[in-house]
Amino acid sequence: MTSQYSSSGSGAAKNITYPAVNARTWTLPNGLRIIVQEDHSAPVASVQAWVETGSLHEGRHLGAGLSHLLEHMLFKGTPTRGASAFAQSIQDAGGYINAYTSFERTVYWIDIPARGVPVALDLLSDAVMNSTLPVEEYGKEQEVIRREFAMGNDDPDRVSSQTLFATAFREHPSRHPVIGYLDVFNSLERDEVMAYYKSRYVPNNLFFVVVGDVDAEAVHAKLAELFAAHPRRSLAPVFVPQEPPQLGRRTNHIEFPTELTRLHLAWHIPPVSHADLPALDVAAVVLGSGRSSHLYKALREDLAVVHSVDAWCYALSHGGLFGIDAILDPDKREQVENEVLELVARVRDSGVTAQELNKAKKASLSQQLQAVTTMRGRASDLGSNWLLTRNLDFSRDYLEALQRVTSADIQRALGHYLIDRNLTVVSLNPPGSLAQKPSAAVVLNAGAIQKFELSNGLRLLVREDHRLPLISINASFKAGLLAETAADNGLTRLLSKVLLKGTKTRTAGQLADEIENLGGVIGSDAGNNSLSVSARVMQPDFRAGLEILADVLMNATMPEKAVSREKEAQLAGIKAEEEEMTVVARNMLRAELFGAHPYGLRASGTPESVAGLTPDALRVFRDQHLVARNGVLAIFGDVQAAEVLALAEELLGALSAGESALTTIPVPPELGASREAEAIKDKEQAVLMVGFPGADLFSPDNAALEIIDEACSDLGSRLFLRIREEMGLAYFVGSSQMSGLARGMFGFYLGTAPEKVDEVKAALREEIAKLAADGLTVEELARAKEKSVGQQEIRNQSNQAFAFQVALNELYGLGYDYHLEQRRQIEALTVEEVRAVARRYFTQPAITVVVRPPV
Repeated sequence: MTSQYSSSGSGAAKNITYPAVNARTWTLPNGLRIIVQEDHSAPVASVQAWVETGSLHEGRHLGAGLSHLLEHMLFKGTPTRGASAFAQSIQDAGGYINAYTSFERTVYWIDIPARGVPVALDLLSDAVMNSTLPVEEYGKEQEVIRREFAMGNDDPDRVSSQTLFATAFREHPSRHPVIGYLDVFNSLERDEVMAYYKSRYVPNNLFFVVVGDVDAEAVHAKLAELFAAHPRRSLAPVFVPQEPPQLGRRTNHIEFPTELTRLHLAWHIPPVSHADLPALDVAAVVLGSGRSSHLYKALREDLAVVHSVDAWCYALSHGGLFGIDAILDPDKREQVENEVLELVARVRDSGVTAQELNKAKKASLSQQLQAVTTMRGRASDLGSNWLLTRNLDFSRDYLEALQRVTSADIQRALGHYLIDRNLTVVSLNPPGSLAQKPSAAVVLNAGAIQKFELSNGLRLLVREDHRLPLISINASFKAGLLAETAADNGLTRLLSKVLLKGTKTRTAGQLADEIENLGGVIGSDAGNNSLSVSARVMQPDFRAGLEILADVLMNATMPEKAVSREKEAQLAGIKAEEEEMTVVARNMLRAELFGAHPYGLRASGTPESVAGLTPDALRVFRDQHLVARNGVLAIFGDVQAAEVLALAEELLGALSAGESALTTIPVPPELGASREAEAIKDKEQAVLMVGFPGADLFSPDNAALEIIDEACSDLGSRLFLRIREEMGLAYFVGSSQMSGLARGMFGFYLGTAPEKVDEVKAALREEIAKLAADGLTVEELARAKEKSVGQQEIRNQSNQAFAFQVALNELYGLGYDYHLEQRRQIEALTVEEVRAVARRYFTQPAITVVVRPPV
């Protein structure tokens, strides 16, 4: 839980300034506010409609989840559009539509290629002002949200978060979940929802934010035209009671079907506009953000009493919470609670060092810069600024306030707010654990990708992009599940974590300190076919960031203590996966479909395989796979290619050349006949998956399979419209394609009520059979093509995501410019080609997996 501004920061980084807002604004005669920021760096835009109403504003319906239900119903029809027209129109234009509801807002947004902006404006305007909330759709959507309730009831993180807010707040509506309570929700009538809609969705309670490759005047003119028929309306004030001061510690420890304890400590703090918020934000970073933070080093590294820990600052217009979260074994809850409070007291009494202050400010600035790398990120930032403060430059002003924070400010703020009588302690614990331990209750265009090769054979990809002073670095190597066996399953995942636990010249703490002192981050990722280490830094710190990444790749020592600790964390993660219905179903499906092939293994391994992993095994695997001829280094951002090449040769030229790995790829077994598998979990919902043998990355069928996946996975898909909308059988439904160096899998999935499994299974199989026989319609194919191309344009805004994908394409032998070839293949597809591929793949034997509660 973080607020819009808990990741904002300071100007602590030398020569770095946060970009000024150059948005244009208008207020129409009916009160509608329009905010437009032109950005022609990419041919995309984010169009957002902000309604200044959320769960806090539901009046006599407080706790019903009325705002959330209305969000679900808004696109179910207007006088000129049917229930599916909205999603299909956006997909026709290559865009993506979604929405969310929170305490103070409901936001509807469309990310879309720039050519589709008029369509997005038209659709959002029609929905927010003209929705009819059709009677025939109301019951179906109620059932969909009941499935969402069931999913939330199964999610320990959701349950613990809601328990925290219900305990910390006694009077303020924040104590109620945004989704509401099921029994109150069930009592809502469609007429009550319509009355709420008519009273709150008025022009003078709305504003539009548009950021991207647009003409501001044209956006203004279009919205003025669309809202000309909608006059200003009276807007009744909603009484929101203020939370009275807390006068004593509150505790609430509950049991839940889980294997790990989730512990929250939280203190009330003032609104986002309060002068103390910058000091509290900086304190949260120092205490619990990153591996060099006080909490991480003390509890995760030194004492090894938590699996994860972090601190956060959640502030809205009415106030908020400063919190510390940890996941731990249940027998350590009291110890961790005491250790956290002692550490907070030490920082409150002694203050923080100048180095810690600078690191926190730099990290905050870096995170805020990263948050506005996309059109959607900048639009969301502008929208939150306006909603909470009516100051579009609030993020910039807040960053400047953070820069002025001193150690004395932090001590004063912690001393005022982080005190015992203002404290709430909540925990979610495994069944039976409490009985054992009772407790009281200026924009520039990016350049093309350039390819080089270092003297040791390491391929280097560089993309110059001077829009923001950020640099993304990604080093990827062939490895992953495909390089593992059942005996060492989980090795790649464990290695990716242990690599960051110290080198020949740096301890784990020093590594974390150095990168976070730069305002940067370093992380790792293990996949089916690869292992990647990535870093992000601001432009003046490029050399330092690349030197740290090079040190990790070449000199990681993997000390036994760190290996042991990360094994414990990985084993805890394996336990946690058993609580996720979709993860359980996916693991079963892959095991059944791939058998003894590496793709049938679990990404995190099994308890037995992980327990047997040793530091020596990790070093052998590292020395074989993290070598130059088996890797690709991608550096995208505010760089000069010639300087990057020279620096990469200097710092990584000594990386062992080695040889390319995975030159012989094991072939998955043939599936002789269809079969079913079932698992029973003590949950409220059921998950169904159907999987077919798929294609590898090099198959000529890949483009068609991707388009089929796209057509079956969105809000306008035949699966969504038939099974979720018409039949009301599923909360979520879609498809997923997995392709790799070996033959992969194409799967269909959905979540449903346990009593509907047989009915929904028949419906899903019927839809798959239709797809196999007929392929996609002309309209479906056109929409899926636009969506696929549009989403690629949207994804590629982020250098971090783009560098990662381009590095993998080059690593796997597809070429660093494969994204261009992929687009060409997709645009060239015909209905006949897609039909032939659908028939070839979906008439094969299949695996069906059901994970359901006990009968």
